[in-house]
Amino acid sequence: MVDETAHLPEGVLVHLCTGAEWDEARAAGSRRAPSLETEGFIHLSAPAQVHLPANRLFAGRADLVLLWLDPGRLAAPVRWEPGVPGDPAAMLFPHLYGPIPVAAVVRVTGYRPDPDGSFPELPEGSDPA
Repeated sequence: MVDETAHLPEGVLVHLCTGAEWDEARAAGSRRAPSLETEGFIHLSAPAQVHLPANRLFAGRADLVLLWLDPGRLAAPVRWEPGVPGDPAAMLFPHLYGPIPVAAVVRVTGYRPDPDGSFPELPEGSDPA
């Protein structure tokens, strides 16, 4: 169960998915994004980065949620690796080399685009409480 009143842990990571995908993950006990099979890892972001993949992959979608993850509760390794060539130079993104256990999710928040369809950058030190 997600404790919506808990403060976010140090080094919190976020994962973008739809509300329906989160419902499926809760029922299954973990989130296995398609990229785990195709690329060998699940794409994560630091809160300050999440707008980049959101705008690249999900522009205009209003059904997204952010899964806020406690990295200490992830069983699989997390590696910080380059994103796609269009990302800022030297920016690394966290990649999780296994499923996301539901127990690692400490908060779930909606992530809605602005009226122009673009997703805003989360404020520095963002705590969505």
